[in-house]
Amino acid sequence: MFSRLRDKNLRVQTPEEPLVTERVPRHVAIIMDGNGRWAKAHGMPRNEGHRQGKENLRRIVEACVEFGVQILTIYAFSTENWNRPPAEIGALMTILELVLDQEVEKLHKNGVQVRHIGTLEGVAPRLQEKIRLACDYTRNNTRLILNVAFNYGGRDEIVRAVRHIIEDGVPAQEVMEALINRYLFTGDLPDPDLIIRTSGELRVSNFLIWQGAYSEYYVTPTYWPDFDKDELRKALIAYSMRKRRFGRTDEQIESSES
Repeated sequence: MFSRLRDKNLRVQTPEEPLVTERVPRHVAIIMDGNGRWAKAHGMPRNEGHRQGKENLRRIVEACVEFGVQILTIYAFSTENWNRPPAEIGALMTILELVLDQEVEKLHKNGVQVRHIGTLEGVAPRLQEKIRLACDYTRNNTRLILNVAFNYGGRDEIVRAVRHIIEDGVPAQEVMEALINRYLFTGDLPDPDLIIRTSGELRVSNFLIWQGAYSEYYVTPTYWPDFDKDELRKALIAYSMRKRRFGRTDEQIESSES
């Protein structure tokens, strides 16, 4: 499932084929991992890795627009991240606030619609307000939807969906996959076609565990601050070379494509 990352050196084989526009995934999701290890490798404080990761996000958003990706979902802060040291949590919150202060106007001018997926429970009121304002300010943009998974956990999302279904009094026999999907944070969006994880870790970390059931995965050993436009292109090319199965056989795929 995880990319071409099966040799013992964990190297991603780089496809040489050009990026085919018609095969660009509509929805790309990214687990932005490796900021701390990037900082350690460069002899810098861990928080500097997070700051560099913030700078890289701008470049990747621009590259997604250029490549024709329509939806980008980024894993910014998980429900489990609250277990990190208080100083690091504070730094992450400060960085998110800086992004909202410095980048939202640029995103708006470039036609990016910002959405928040997750909850705002436990988040400082000032930051909550900035998140709401950013989403409201950009809500009519259509060039790229940027889902920011902040204070997000896949299991938590499913639990909340089930609770809301029960609260709405839906009869048990009416609970189907399509119904549950509508109650998720991403209920009006297609599932991700491609989920990318940087830093080489081979796990999903509670990210889009419902929506990613049939996503293609691509894992690269590159740390997030170094995951640039060329690295994104490699991931998109690798995706374009695959046959998505959705439980089907090769014969069924070939029949549907003919």
